[in-house]
Amino acid sequence: MEIRDRIIRDLRALGVREGDTVLMHSSMKSLGTDRTPAYVLDAIQDAVGERGTLLLPALSYATVKFDQPNWSYHDTPVCVGLLPETFRHLPGVVRSLHPTHSVCARGARAAELTAGHENDHTPVGENSPYRRLPGVGGKILMLGCGMGPMTFMHGVEEYAHAPYVLLPEPWVYHMEDASRRRFDMSVHRHGINRFGDQAYARIEGLLGTGELARGRVLGADAYLVDTNAMLRRGAEKIAQDPYYFLKLHIDAPVPGAVC
Repeated sequence: MEIRDRIIRDLRALGVREGDTVLMHSSMKSLGTDRTPAYVLDAIQDAVGERGTLLLPALSYATVKFDQPNWSYHDTPVCVGLLPETFRHLPGVVRSLHPTHSVCARGARAAELTAGHENDHTPVGENSPYRRLPGVGGKILMLGCGMGPMTFMHGVEEYAHAPYVLLPEPWVYHMEDASRRRFDMSVHRHGINRFGDQAYARIEGLLGTGELARGRVLGADAYLVDTNAMLRRGAEKIAQDPYYFLKLHIDAPVPGAVC
C-alpha cells in the first residue's frame, strides 16, 4: 500500500472525513516515513478532499519580539516545525495576518477562515482562524505531538477570560501583507509564563465519547478533537477553576485579572 493511502486510511479510522475543516499540530519525525514533508501534507489534504480545508499554525513568536517587531506575510518563517514551515510555501496556501499567531490554510474555507485576523488585538481572538473553527464544525488533529501544544487552548482561555492569559500593555508590531502593504498592529501578548506552565493536556480528561478520538497515523500517536466540545468544556472548567489549565510556579503570585 502506498504511504499516501496508508495516511488516508489511518486518518479515516481516526475520524477525518472528506469535507472536514482540520487544523493540525504535528511532528514530522514521529511519522517514521522517508517521504518529504510536502508529500505528507498533500496526502493529508487529500484526506479532507476538495470540499475540505487543512490549516496549520504559522506561529512566529520566537522571532517577532519587542526588539524585532517586524512581520512579513512572505518572509517571516514559522517557528513550530518542519511541516508548518513547508506548508506555508505550498501552492494555494494563504496565511492570516498576525505577528505571532498567524495560521496558514489551503482548501475550500481557507480564505474565509484566515481573513480578518489583523482586526484582533490578542493572539487568538474572535477573528482568528482558531476561534472560527467551532463555527464551521472544525476539528483539531494532534499528530505525534501529544495534546499539550494546542494553540486553540489559548483561544479557550481568552474566550473564558482566564485571569492570567493576557498582558495589560499591548505591543505595536510593523506588518507587511501579501501585497507588501505595510501597517501597524497593536496586540496584547500572552502572559501565561509569568505565573506557570501550560497544562493543556488536561482537556483530554474533560472530553467524552465522540468529542475525542485516539489512534495512530503511520508511526505517530494521533488525537482528533471536536473544537465545539473543547471550547465549551474548557470554558466551563475555567469558570469553575480559573487556573485549571495552568501549572502554577511555586513562587509565583496568584495572577490578577489583567485582561
